[in-house]
Amino acid sequence: MGSGLRLRVGLFAFAAFIGSIPLANWMIGHVGTVCAPGGPCLVPVAPGLLAPSGVLTVGAALVLRDVVQRCLGLAWGLAAILAGTALSGLVAPATLAFASGAAFLLSELADFAVYTPLQRRRLVLAVVASSLVGLVVDSVIFLGLAFGSLEFLAGQVVGKAWAVLIAIPLVRLLRRVAPA
Repeated sequence: MGSGLRLRVGLFAFAAFIGSIPLANWMIGHVGTVCAPGGPCLVPVAPGLLAPSGVLTVGAALVLRDVVQRCLGLAWGLAAILAGTALSGLVAPATLAFASGAAFLLSELADFAVYTPLQRRRLVLAVVASSLVGLVVDSVIFLGLAFGSLEFLAGQVVGKAWAVLIAIPLVRLLRRVAPA
């Protein structure tokens, strides 16, 4: 595949990535099957397991950042992390924005640290391993800062893991668009 397709895929992933965090922050207060007064809106992620609704987009963000780095390079990957962190404060209350920004920055840097050395040899493994590390870091930091509790940790981890699993076939196609 040509470099034009690689660039288009990378730019699309960049835009989707930096938009995913403000979307997640907005969803936490507005989308869910249950919305607790003064608390997050929740969605079911498994039988008997709920998570704040932003989990639906954050899991995808972890994979999208990997796609940005694969298609556009390290500098674009780091720029995406910084842009996403900055945008996280636009659509949420200050406490939620701080929690989201801190969790986003640290989890994406953890994702970056795991993904970077693995991606040249084992792309699917790199995406899965880095996303799993990132989603745990994101969940612990976000829940602790935003709600002072890890009550929804299991739901957060499961919800984000679903997004990673759904993305695996797309990552396999990415190897054709952006070979190492």
